Amino acid sequence: MVKSLKMDRIRRKSVQVNQELTKTRLLEEGKNLPLVIEPNMDGVNICEWAKGNREELNALLSKHGGILFRGFKVEDTKDFHSFIRQVSGELLEYKDHATPRSAVQNQIYTSTDFAADQWIELHNEMAYGQEWPMKIFFYCDIPAFSGGETPIADSRRIYERMDPTIREKFTEKGVMYVRNLGLSLGMKWQDVFQTNDKGLVEEICQKNGMNYIWKSDEHLRIEQVRPAVSLHPITGENIWFNQITAFHITTLAREIREEILHQYDEQDVPKNSYYGDGTSIEPEVLDQIRKVYEEEMLTFPWEKGDILMLDNMMTAHARTPYEGERKILVGMTESNSWKI
Repeated sequence: MVKSLKMDRIRRKSVQVNQELTKTRLLEEGKNLPLVIEPNMDGVNICEWAKGNREELNALLSKHGGILFRGFKVEDTKDFHSFIRQVSGELLEYKDHATPRSAVQNQIYTSTDFAADQWIELHNEMAYGQEWPMKIFFYCDIPAFSGGETPIADSRRIYERMDPTIREKFTEKGVMYVRNLGLSLGMKWQDVFQTNDKGLVEEICQKNGMNYIWKSDEHLRIEQVRPAVSLHPITGENIWFNQITAFHITTLAREIREEILHQYDEQDVPKNSYYGDGTSIEPEVLDQIRKVYEEEMLTFPWEKGDILMLDNMMTAHARTPYEGERKILVGMTESNSWKI
C-alpha cells in the first residue's frame, strides 16, 4: 500500500554551508544523523545566517534527515519562530490532534503535554493523517533536570533493516489508526477537531478519508487507514513512515494498559493500531519493530538554545521520561498529503 504523494520529486543538489561563519560535524561517529551546525564565532545571527543559506540547509536536510543547530544565541520563542520562517516559510496550525499540546504563540506549541513519567515511542509526526508536515522543528528553552531527550532515528535505515516479511505485509495492507474520543480518558472530539459542530466534524472526516461512528453524543470513534511505508518525495528513497507502535495499546506501561482494558473493550480504548484490514498486529511483529527502533535510535541530551530541524518523513522522533521542569517547543511547516 504505497500511495503517491502530491509533492513532485526534485533533484538534490550538492552544496556547502558557508564555512566562515559556521562549522559542521556529525554528532556521533558513524551515524549520518544528525548533522551538527555550530557558529565559528560569537555574534552569528542564526536567523540572518539561515536566510542566506536556506537552499544549502534544505539540501543538507535531504541528505542527513536532521540538523542540530547548537551554540547559537536563540533567546526566546520569537527567535525560534523567525528561524523557522527563514528556513521553511509559514508555520502550520496543529490540527487533527493525537497528542495533547498547548499553543504558545504564532503556531508554536509545546512539544507534548503527555505525562513526564511516560515514554513516547518513535514515530513520524501525524503519519496517521491525510496531511502531515514535511518539516518539524524543536527548540530547547528549558532542558529537563534528568531525561527528557528527543531520540531520533533514520526512517530509511528502519525500512532497510525491517524484517522483509513484516515490511511486505504492511506495504500490502497499510495500517489502521483507531481513536475513541470523548471517553473519561484521552482527548475529546471537540479538542481534536476544534469545533462543537458534529456536522462539521463529519464533513472533515469525509474529506480526509476517516471512517467515523458516533457511539454516543460524546463518544466518537474514528478509523484512518494509511500507508505504513512510502517513497520520499524529494529523494525517492524507501522510508518507514508511520505511528504503528506509538498508537498501539502496548505502548502504555503495563499497569496503565491493564487499568484501561479493565474499563474498556480493546476496540474502545483511546488509541490503538491494526493492520489496514482491521486485523490485530501480532505481538512478535510489534517486538520486532521495536527491536529495530532500539538499534537505530540515537539519543542526546538537550542544551538550552538548541534547535533540531527534522525531515519528518525521513526521520522519526520520540521522547524519554524526565524529571524536573522541561520546555521543548515545536513548529511545523510544508504540508504534504496523500492523493485520495
